[in-house]
Amino acid sequence: MTRSITILGATGSIGASTLDLVRRNRDLWHVDTLTANCSAAELAKLAHEFDAKLAVVGDESCLSELRSALSGTDIETAGGAQALCEAASRPVDMTVAAIVGCAGLGPVMAAVERGGTIALANKEALVSAGEVLMSAVQRHGATLLPTDSEHNAIFQCLAGNDITEVSRITLTASGGPLRTWTPEQLKAATPAQAVAHPNWSMGAKISVDSATMMNKGLEFIEAHHLFPVGLDKLRIVVHPQSVIHSMVEYRDRSTLAQLGPSDMRVPIASCLAWPKRMDTPLEPLDLAAIGELTFRPTDEVRFPATRLAREAIQAGGAAPAILNAANEVAVAAFLDGQIGFMQITAMVEDTLSRYTAAVPVNLEDILAIDAEARTRANQILESTALV
Repeated sequence: MTRSITILGATGSIGASTLDLVRRNRDLWHVDTLTANCSAAELAKLAHEFDAKLAVVGDESCLSELRSALSGTDIETAGGAQALCEAASRPVDMTVAAIVGCAGLGPVMAAVERGGTIALANKEALVSAGEVLMSAVQRHGATLLPTDSEHNAIFQCLAGNDITEVSRITLTASGGPLRTWTPEQLKAATPAQAVAHPNWSMGAKISVDSATMMNKGLEFIEAHHLFPVGLDKLRIVVHPQSVIHSMVEYRDRSTLAQLGPSDMRVPIASCLAWPKRMDTPLEPLDLAAIGELTFRPTDEVRFPATRLAREAIQAGGAAPAILNAANEVAVAAFLDGQIGFMQITAMVEDTLSRYTAAVPVNLEDILAIDAEARTRANQILESTALV
């Protein structure tokens, strides 16, 4: 039976990987809605190819270009933040939430409030608004399917088991391209070096997050909300080969691990086919060719981001949203050559120490905290406080 799907963030890497799988399984999926921030020409091309009913640009200034590109078709068009939320509210079988940043918070909440099934690839939804979002999921009976490779791995390892039987959940981290560098080398790391991930093909921001280990810190926060076993049962281990994506240990000391290629189409396929399975175009995992799988503990002296993330979720309230916002400002400054690599986490920690806010109770609170945290982080950036 053909199912309907909306892809929020269709022109990004997650959107492209999702559409690749849909393209290979046209008998299983009908595309209802596609969205992008702008990229009007590319969005129009995809809407044509997949015969979408609706195409939406988040940047309303791009709407005229989108309308022009789709003139003469039956494809509807819309633009702006409210249009994205309305797109997310459409009654489809699955919504893939892959809009990057806080721009994705409203659409994710709209999909949740409809009580839909959401393949969640927007980190900010859980990092900045985890308590608010999960409360809404419970109220509206929505289903969240985690799309991050690590959280999807945990989701698979928990299938058919009782979460109360879990004694430990382990998130694996590649360690990024700079994992063996000395503190002196890290201070001199360039943006080009920081984004050169050895295993995954990702955008610049998430690649820098991988290099600082902040990506794993953010995933730690997400895991806390998705899999409520308690912070004391969550840990991170460095696994350079990125073959084991996460592990779940049960109280009988059995440990289940999910292994797979370093390709986002694996966790996306898990979500698309859930609760079943589907084919992907990827080669089978060849452990003999890989040769060895290695592990080591995190080093929070050289890479303090995981400590900052753990402390933020322990503090709760506004702290995770402040952490996320400050990190986005700091990473952008690093990529722009304004600060050094080691100053990224220093700037985040400084922002957390200088700004506190009341516990957020709704999405408006989260967005206000995010905006204020960015202002504070930019003030720190302009000062001489960083060393």
